[in-house]
Amino acid sequence: MTAHRKDEHVQLAHAQYAPGNRTAPPGAPPPASQFDEVHFVHHALAGTDREKVSLETRFAGLHWPVPLYINAMTGGSAKTGEINRDLAIAARETGLPIATGSMSPYLKDPGTAPTFTPVRREHPDGFVLANLNATATPEQARRAVGLLRADALQIHLNTVQETVMPEGDRSFGHWASGIERIVSAVEVPVIVKEVGFGLSGRTVRELASLGVRIADVAGSGGTDFARIENGRRSRPDYAYLEGWGLSTPAALLDARGCGLPLLASGGVRHPLDVARALALGAGAVGASGPYLTTLLDGGVDALVRHITTWLDQLTALMTLLGAHSPAELADCDVLLSGSLREFRLDRGLTTAAAKGVTV
Repeated sequence: MTAHRKDEHVQLAHAQYAPGNRTAPPGAPPPASQFDEVHFVHHALAGTDREKVSLETRFAGLHWPVPLYINAMTGGSAKTGEINRDLAIAARETGLPIATGSMSPYLKDPGTAPTFTPVRREHPDGFVLANLNATATPEQARRAVGLLRADALQIHLNTVQETVMPEGDRSFGHWASGIERIVSAVEVPVIVKEVGFGLSGRTVRELASLGVRIADVAGSGGTDFARIENGRRSRPDYAYLEGWGLSTPAALLDARGCGLPLLASGGVRHPLDVARALALGAGAVGASGPYLTTLLDGGVDALVRHITTWLDQLTALMTLLGAHSPAELADCDVLLSGSLREFRLDRGLTTAAAKGVTV
């Protein structure tokens, strides 16, 4: 049953990125992304020399070769094990950190371990993140980290997904205390992420009080798990929840300065969105849907080319903007417009966002 559900998730997530599925009907404007409301101010003499630009990324005590990572996707079935293997090969070839999908299937059935272990086997010297939900016990968290010799543990928060999922959890009140117990039980950093509905500043402050090391805001705009789970229902009932939550740019604005270093994922479409997220205060930026689609449509070599192109173009953008490191993008002048500008003003965030941001 779990394996079938995991295969369904991949199929439905892939379908969201199929031509025509992420656009409006003919004649209507395309769906808006709040990333497009983040604008770099062009300074014609700000550029630097490309050889002076480095993608090396340091934040929260971590050192990554690049400010990109392959975020959590899948695992738990034979097919998804092959996907994890191929994602890990691409991560190894490009230097990206990589997270597994939720390892709950392994905790229920140790026989599914081979669908997750290829991530470490194929990326032996890379940064690997195990992934669990907030209902895992401390002992289960240690098992998951140990299986992969993981460098960090992601805990995903997915109340919206669980609400729409036909067989989903309906009890969320103990999640905070569960996270605190896991943090105390494992020896690696704990990173808490959403699954595409965004972390607010209030949530990040609470996570900081629980001992969490890093927060991945993981906003809306990418793979929509409300839509995925609604598609699995015998009678779709929750279509009105599609698009729920905070976008990644809005979550970054809301959560910056709330006590934790931030990662950004959700709705990242291209290298300019990566640069925008870094400018809004993210330490690094993750993607899932675009990479999964490239892998399923073109194979490992196509995914390696895709990621390599993103890294090359991100370096070019940093050269244009005069940022010698990913962290220096937060010093660039940025303007906000439209609904994102209104969100910032409505939330009273006029002094809490990135250094160079202007409304």
